[in-house]
Amino acid sequence: MNFIFDVGNVLVTYDPLTFLEGLFPEKPLAQRLYEIVFKSPEWKYMDLGIISHNEAFDILCLHEPDCTTAIEQTMRNLSDIFVPLYDTVALLPVIKKAGHSLYYLSNIHEETRDYLLRKYEFFNMFDGGVFSCDVRSIKPSPEIYRHLLDKYKLSPGDCLFFDDVQENIDAAKKEGIQSVQFTGAECVRPFLQ
Repeated sequence: MNFIFDVGNVLVTYDPLTFLEGLFPEKPLAQRLYEIVFKSPEWKYMDLGIISHNEAFDILCLHEPDCTTAIEQTMRNLSDIFVPLYDTVALLPVIKKAGHSLYYLSNIHEETRDYLLRKYEFFNMFDGGVFSCDVRSIKPSPEIYRHLLDKYKLSPGDCLFFDDVQENIDAAKKEGIQSVQFTGAECVRPFLQ
């Protein structure tokens, strides 16, 4: 079996609002930055690999000139969002030892991709994977699932996909991939029996 994992909220934490509330104790400012940065078209364009981190920063500041300092602080500290989810990470060697393959499939931009691969050695356990910024396609688009399957010559019926977002699970199922909405490491363990 090929185990396929999303990254954010599956292998590492991804909670932008909590991150922002840590940076900016004033809740209205944290909420405003959440909308400005994480809900912006530019965030999606970074995930698609269309624009760089620096280009996104410039555009966001152009749209919200009164928030330039806060936007800069947010963008500079993005890596603080990502902390390993150790219960899931602990299952990776168990999955490998059981003879299964490991892949990742994530909507992520280049700077975050580079940071995660450099920072966390557990990515070395994976047989491969696809980051959205590398293929200019994001979940739940069918193309990103097909890209992963084609790149590694995987049969959809031999794959098991874990993602915390139901929309991404539904899209994977349409491609014939057995999929489970991730709610914690306990939802993976039954498949290791």
